[in-house]
Amino acid sequence: MELLGTLTAVGCALVGGVFFAFSGFVVPALARAPDGAGAMRAVNVAAVRPPLMVLLFGTAAACVAVLVVGPEALDRVGAALYLVGTGGVTIAANVPLNDALERDPGTWPRYLRLWTRWNTLRTAAATAAAVLLLLG
Repeated sequence: MELLGTLTAVGCALVGGVFFAFSGFVVPALARAPDGAGAMRAVNVAAVRPPLMVLLFGTAAACVAVLVVGPEALDRVGAALYLVGTGGVTIAANVPLNDALERDPGTWPRYLRLWTRWNTLRTAAATAAAVLLLLG
């Protein structure tokens, strides 16, 4: 279990780092770009490929395994936090916002505000999950 918990924590930390980069400087830079909406739409297409998808959903699968076999409460709390705060928010908030931007680039000002808020929540959840998994 120790190896599973450690690998899951590393996955959570990596996902948190990717999301941190977006909230911290990628999206703010795109907000200043002449066609930030177009650039973000291209990022959204490129993101749905194995490097990010394997990391994001592979970590979610590892979290499910931790929930099933994790002996420590902190491990299970960390895994649940990732699943809800990162996976759940991705599915319920960020993906629908991406879809709306794809349909109508005019939603860009609203998208920037909402997407970044939800992404920052995903960042915090993934990072906190990593810490809990390491402590568990």
